[in-house]
Amino acid sequence: MSPVTELDTRRPFTRADAREAGLDPRLLRGSAFRRIFRGVYVNSSTRESPTLRVQAALTLFDESAFASHASAARVHGVPVPALPDEHVSVRAAAHRRPRPGIRCHVCPEPDVRTVDGIRVSGLGQMFVELASVIGLVDLVVVGDSLVRRGRLTPAELMDRCVASSLPHAAAALAAARLVRDRVDSPMETRLRLLLVLAGLPEPEVNQTIRDVDGEPVRRYDLSYPQVKVIVEYDGRQHIERVEGWESDLERREAIDDDGWRILVVTARGVYHHPERTVDRVWRLLRLRRLTGVPTSPSADWRPHFPGWD
Repeated sequence: MSPVTELDTRRPFTRADAREAGLDPRLLRGSAFRRIFRGVYVNSSTRESPTLRVQAALTLFDESAFASHASAARVHGVPVPALPDEHVSVRAAAHRRPRPGIRCHVCPEPDVRTVDGIRVSGLGQMFVELASVIGLVDLVVVGDSLVRRGRLTPAELMDRCVASSLPHAAAALAAARLVRDRVDSPMETRLRLLLVLAGLPEPEVNQTIRDVDGEPVRRYDLSYPQVKVIVEYDGRQHIERVEGWESDLERREAIDDDGWRILVVTARGVYHHPERTVDRVWRLLRLRRLTGVPTSPSADWRPHFPGWD
């Protein structure tokens, strides 16, 4: 029998691994070890991390299994909502290993990559998989993040969705068509989609204003340059530092001097009062006579932004 020292308990291991290494199974019930899933343990001193649970889930499967869906997103470092289960995909239904806290999927012909020693879905496949567990807005947040970090282009993302034979590929393609380049944050994505799903014309993303010499002087989160309207998400970051706040005031004074109108939206305007935000932007665009603005906003945003109004 192998000596106990051959088992690295700082990494997730199964009860069978412990038994093979000669570790008394009764010790697993003590304070020295922490149970992650039924039959999967780790040394209590091991620090929790998003990938620790992913690794723990994979220990229950053979080497052909891989982390998929939200678990793959966590390994890739992609922003996804907090979901309680880990997701593992296998090549055949016979390879499934049901466990509480682990959702198992079958993917006969996967695109698998290795990231930090963990087998995971490739980015395009992960995007399609996520369409089955998160909503449209959160999926576009994922797409915008992938594009911003240079992992995929919008066109490449759409191509992966078109080529996919996985379930929910159509829903993933609908989200991919809304992915844009140069989006700075998830909240910018959410604000843009709130407006687009309300039927308003799509704003330009991070438009750069340059001086007469072509040097960049300002950049707007979301804007309608035809009528000089800026819609900006304010995460209160400027209030954290006096000099940042003063610089922001100067920038806004310059915007006023150029005849632009700035409309600032906070997190409450997206999460708590989306209807008010839609109405504010719609009224301003109508006032400035932007072409393509509907006579009234669409209600299509409501399923995606329930709000508290």
